[in-house]
Amino acid sequence: MAKTIYLDYAATTPVDTRVLKAMTPYFSKSFGNASSLHTIGQKARAALENARKEVASLINAEPEEIVFTSGGTESDNLAIKGVAFANKEKKHIITSSIEHMAVMETVEWLERQGWEITILPVDKFGLVDLEKLKGSIRKDTLLVSIMHANNEIGTIENIKEIGKICHDHNVLFHTDAVQTFGKIPIDVKKMNVDLLSASSHKIYGPKGVGCLYVRKGTEIEPILHGGGQESGLRSTTENVAGIIGFAETCRLRKREMKSEAKRLEKIRDKLIKGVLKIEESHLNGHPKYRLPNNANFRFSFIEGESLITQLDFEGVEASTGSACSTRTLEPSHVLLAIGLKPEEAHGSLRLTLGKYTKDSDINYVLRILPKIVKRLRTISPFKGKWE
Repeated sequence: MAKTIYLDYAATTPVDTRVLKAMTPYFSKSFGNASSLHTIGQKARAALENARKEVASLINAEPEEIVFTSGGTESDNLAIKGVAFANKEKKHIITSSIEHMAVMETVEWLERQGWEITILPVDKFGLVDLEKLKGSIRKDTLLVSIMHANNEIGTIENIKEIGKICHDHNVLFHTDAVQTFGKIPIDVKKMNVDLLSASSHKIYGPKGVGCLYVRKGTEIEPILHGGGQESGLRSTTENVAGIIGFAETCRLRKREMKSEAKRLEKIRDKLIKGVLKIEESHLNGHPKYRLPNNANFRFSFIEGESLITQLDFEGVEASTGSACSTRTLEPSHVLLAIGLKPEEAHGSLRLTLGKYTKDSDINYVLRILPKIVKRLRTISPFKGKWE
């Protein structure tokens, strides 16, 4: 088998060696509990608060507006449930049909508890219709939750305008920014965001740590109760080493994000152009408003799972969609939402690039992928199979 080429950066990323170096002392030397009053505990507290400043600066937030969590899923749950529980007089929440399952499952759970949920459709590129959003807002609408960019197809939403619509109607706005945080610029003040979810492991930091930005003055109830850490919003002993790693990767992303995005866009466009030369291949997501590292395709007459297996055999690690739902045989809800038929959705391939992706890696994929597609089509049971 050829050397491994990792093209699943949207699922997770390797920890940057600089991040690992920053974390290491907090596993053994500076191991104190940040709630302890003695010297080693207070050193941990000081490091944690410095980390909070670093994370906040990446999105132009105030340090006290950052709540450290275990990652994107917890942040989404805390944002949506926390706001709902704190404002029970308003029982209407709006979201979109292409949200991550951490949002979809949360609003569905709230619906079973008595809240009313409106799920907005998207167009063929995955963009939310702003007029339909305006028309869906009611007097009892509490919250709108629309992701910044989709984790499968890479489409970037017009978050600034969505936030403005929400604020014009006195509605809170939450965005799942797990796929954009540290990859493209975010300014929570300019973008009219009240709550924002982020995760460390998508940007070369450790797994098991992330944050929720909560705009000052936003009423929110905790979903974990205990010792009252994180200003009472997330009770549990803080993962100091993980938080230090998260802060370090935020510091590095702030410095390197612009140049890295430019580099990735260039090789992403090369990849898209090359793949679309394959007959009956199509790009999923918006051709312009998409993440710099995301390329999502569909191929007629073949299944994505078979494609992933064949690519893996050739040393290329890829996916058919979200790493949180790829074990199900059901077609992607995101691809169905943009209007694809189930058989079309099953023929999808997500290639996501990262800081270690080289131009030669793309050349290799463009060399082997057409052969794999052709081979799979010769044995395809689907109507219109290729000879």
